[in-house]
Amino acid sequence: MKHTDNKKREQLIRRLKLIEGQVRGLQKMIENDVYCIDVITQTSAVKQGLSNVEDLLLENHLGGCILNQVKSGQINKAKEELLKVYKLKRK
Repeated sequence: MKHTDNKKREQLIRRLKLIEGQVRGLQKMIENDVYCIDVITQTSAVKQGLSNVEDLLLENHLGGCILNQVKSGQINKAKEELLKVYKLKRK
């Protein structure tokens, strides 16, 4: 993440720490034999949190790296990366 400013980097780190705490909470829920629906609800929140992190990373990549590649004439590289990200997001 060479092109991420400090504010965005801190935002990503904060979100990842929240997700880390949620995952620890999931582990405790399983250890404590918590009702399945409650665990599934929490896993859904973790997935949404990770999706939000992906969105921030993608926004940064498109607004920085890809834009710079296009400006410098590296159109094919930019196109390949866009297609790669598109395919990853579809999974």
